Amino acid sequence: MVWRGSLDSLDRAAILGVVMGSTRRVKHAWLRALGIEDLPARFTLPDGEYLHVRTYKHDFFAATGLYEGPGGRVILKVGRTARLLGLPMAWLGRWLCRRELAIYQRADGVEGVPRCLGGLGPTGLLHAFVEGHPLQRGERVDDAFFARLERLLSSLHQRDIAYADLEKRENILVDADGRPALIDFQISWCWPRDQAARPRGPGRILPGFIGRYILTRLRAADQYHLLKHWRRHRPDLLTAEQLHASYQVGLLIRLHRRISWPFTRVRRSLLKLLTGRSRSPKQDGPQFVDQPPSR
Repeated sequence: MVWRGSLDSLDRAAILGVVMGSTRRVKHAWLRALGIEDLPARFTLPDGEYLHVRTYKHDFFAATGLYEGPGGRVILKVGRTARLLGLPMAWLGRWLCRRELAIYQRADGVEGVPRCLGGLGPTGLLHAFVEGHPLQRGERVDDAFFARLERLLSSLHQRDIAYADLEKRENILVDADGRPALIDFQISWCWPRDQAARPRGPGRILPGFIGRYILTRLRAADQYHLLKHWRRHRPDLLTAEQLHASYQVGLLIRLHRRISWPFTRVRRSLLKLLTGRSRSPKQDGPQFVDQPPSR
């Protein structure tokens, strides 16, 4: 049974996973979307109770975990609710959740995009679980993998969506049949020509031509990152023209690298100082290749 109900039909306190009587201390809780709390141990949907199986990621913006219940396995992503320096941040979690939910719904039916099952609480989003694993460093996928990924991106582009996060290899899943899938549309850019169809938020005030220009440039970035991964995993399948294009870094990517690199260095230094590691945990490693046991 697939749940597509409204938020009002749910127990919001249970969904947010408030740990009753919890007094445990979490170091540097401000770095975590849910602060000292973890994802809920369970939540209830109209078809029954879903139990937490594992947490994949818990960073500044969101916590993502796997649950299992009567309808099978699902992914719950809960946006930020914890305060930062005493300031409320739940508004950011709500905005990012609504925005990503709208993009998932616009991409509904695209092969390789997990089916969106709706919202859960003020900052929660549910989507179907993809049996498979994140694309691994040096993994040799089958001959059709990147051609299918190219069609997946083309389908998104035709719906006025730029994925915009293909640089991260861990966002590309290899499903149980060896086909590609994409997850995490948190920073994707959607700019329909119909203004009423655009996701809510500050972007709606942009002049139309600027929104379309950003969409065009981000589509080009998607294509570049596709060819880059293609070259790293299956260079034998690229044409000479594709191989050449895989090295052609566009203006938007160069600008992003120039601006973001100083912030990346500061972030990594801060993480190293506070947690002992310079990078956030990624869904990219042997522990994510093995599937969790069935209940």
